Amino acid sequence: MLTFLSKNYGFFILAVVLFWLKSVIAYETQFKLGIENTMQQFLLIINPLSTAVFFMGLALFAKGRRSFIWIIVIDFLLTFVLFANMVYYRFFSDFITLPNLNPKQMQNMGDMGGSILALIHWTDILFFADVLILIALLVFGIIRPNKESRIRARKVVGVLTLGVAMFFANLGLAEIDRPQLLTRTFDRNYIVKYLGMTNYQIYDAVKSTESQTQKALADSSDVNEVLNYTKSKYAAPNPEYFGKAKGKNVIYIHLESFQQFLINYKLNGEEVTPFINSFFKDQNTLAFTNFFHQTGQGKTADAEMMLENSLYGLSQGSAFTTKGSNTFQSAPGILANYGYDSAVFHGNYKSFWNRDEVYKHFGYNHFFDASYYDMNDNDVSNYGLKDKPFFKESEPYIESLKQPFYAKFITLTNHFPYPIDSDEASIAPATTGDSSVDTYFQTARYLDESVKSFVTYLKETGLYDNSVIVMYGDHYGISDNHASAMTKILGKDYNAYENAQAQRVPFMVHVPGVKGGVKTQYGGEIDVLPTMLHLLGIDTKNYLQMGTDLLSKDHKQLVPFRNGDFISPTYSLIGGKYYNQTTGEPVEKETKEMEATKDTVSKELQLSDSVLQGDLLRFYTPEGFKKVDPSKYNYNKKKSDSEDTTETTK
Repeated sequence: MLTFLSKNYGFFILAVVLFWLKSVIAYETQFKLGIENTMQQFLLIINPLSTAVFFMGLALFAKGRRSFIWIIVIDFLLTFVLFANMVYYRFFSDFITLPNLNPKQMQNMGDMGGSILALIHWTDILFFADVLILIALLVFGIIRPNKESRIRARKVVGVLTLGVAMFFANLGLAEIDRPQLLTRTFDRNYIVKYLGMTNYQIYDAVKSTESQTQKALADSSDVNEVLNYTKSKYAAPNPEYFGKAKGKNVIYIHLESFQQFLINYKLNGEEVTPFINSFFKDQNTLAFTNFFHQTGQGKTADAEMMLENSLYGLSQGSAFTTKGSNTFQSAPGILANYGYDSAVFHGNYKSFWNRDEVYKHFGYNHFFDASYYDMNDNDVSNYGLKDKPFFKESEPYIESLKQPFYAKFITLTNHFPYPIDSDEASIAPATTGDSSVDTYFQTARYLDESVKSFVTYLKETGLYDNSVIVMYGDHYGISDNHASAMTKILGKDYNAYENAQAQRVPFMVHVPGVKGGVKTQYGGEIDVLPTMLHLLGIDTKNYLQMGTDLLSKDHKQLVPFRNGDFISPTYSLIGGKYYNQTTGEPVEKETKEMEATKDTVSKELQLSDSVLQGDLLRFYTPEGFKKVDPSKYNYNKKKSDSEDTTETTK
């Protein structure tokens, strides 16, 4: 055996087999790929082989010991790609895309150090065991490669050809089970499930490169198709609500990672979020119970993109980091035409998610980032300033705004992995045994107390009675990787259908003088901007917006998700399967109506992507809208004579 392994091809075969076994184990234990039949299981088992054979086969061009070293290096690189996706998937339930490697987005990941460490397990070293074994065989002389041995180039080409042939055979079988796999899919799960992790990364790189060329090739005619679509689905404002908030301040309170199931939820007989519950039930609050987040890989940034622009986040990466210099017709830019001042308050540094650049293109007048706050060690969590000092220290900055104003407050404390000091936890944790799920309720309570203090301040200053106050959840807090714990929390099997239902997040709009109540119509973050503009008396008919007014009688109750799935009041498409939305039972046969809805969702996502990828809004300006000039905005903190000239401590 050792003699066999001392040959280039023997070592190559061992490396391929070990990598193949490791990949299959990772697929089965680290990812939820939704295996539905024997063919998919077979493809899952064989798909690592083609890339392992091809890429490790490249090392066979080298001579002697160098060939062995290159096999190990390639094995390590392929393993690192697999491992990086494992860690990323544990939080995002998604795979890394090339836009995620954008330098500014990578900086975000660096700032998320605490969360990343919480996602790494000591057992992960086992996924590098084969690399260590190969190194040990070579370093300790267990195998002794011939320094002059070399496989003929003709045979190496044969190995590479075998790898390519295996890939196309794999692809052919995948196309039988999933036609048009590479041309119609929005779901990265399918690519990994059918073709493997490395082939997915290659596919993603090709798609990303294609998208980068779209802006250069776009022209003014491209925006017409999108405008025709958005005008055809325009929902006229409801006279009962149109203009009822005209001239009032607008205050958004961003409830980080806050899901709808927390509303009125009791843990051990105690309300987790008593104040937010009372806000939900207030007589002047429009409370939407079938409102869903629709974020993709950008999570919070995607939520902001939708709320500010009524455009979906991208299918890959974050538009904030890759399309931040685009032309936008955002809420602050629109409201500036009606005399509104605008500001964002956030206890993190302005470069996070490229906000200091993208907000200029949105038209925000002010951005109060971490440099405006006391970032001492006691008050800083792993993502920035804790919510209680954040709101308290924001008060003088609110008072500096000219009324009416449009302001957004982005909270941070209720964020994975939900760390909280014992002296700040005013409710006991849950007892599922899943640490991040258990402490989620404690950080949610802390957020609730923070918001209560802030709203009390608004009431004391009179701002409460002259403002529309919006509270919304940006994205899920508990991913589907915590299904077992969520089954205990919700008291029912947390399957794919229930996970989709749990993507509901709060959307509560408090309008002084307007009769509130629970609203059950289906909608999502894409619908927020037209809803709010109509409340303020601004008709959205001429704007390019993918969403529609939730309060309009013409609002179509269809909620698209970034991967092409959707939810409606009657049926839903979840993970490629249809469900009866009322009963949760699977629907075996796709009707023409279902197929038409799926095509509508696909078209809407593609059109939204075309706007961002081609920067199409540079070719269209609605009547009455003044284009935003980003050069007019500067978010550097101005030092007054009385301020300390030292930099804010990081």
